[in-house]
Amino acid sequence: MADTNPRDQLKRYWTQPGNPGWIKIRWGTPGDWTRCHRHLRDKVGDARARRICAQWHFEVNGFWTGDRRNRPDKD
Repeated sequence: MADTNPRDQLKRYWTQPGNPGWIKIRWGTPGDWTRCHRHLRDKVGDARARRICAQWHFEVNGFWTGDRRNRPDKD
């Protein structure tokens, strides 16, 4: 049965490998959260885009955006 929930479809578009949204954001590379935010803010607003992209970043990469693993110097 196909999933018709718009939220699930949107999330899959942006977070599932191989989908156009995944390719646009390039999860797991420097600047992935920023690219996510840039693409979503016009669609859902700034504050909501920040929350969504932070959550998706955690789900896709396995760590939060503020984690030291997300910094180039990696203390």
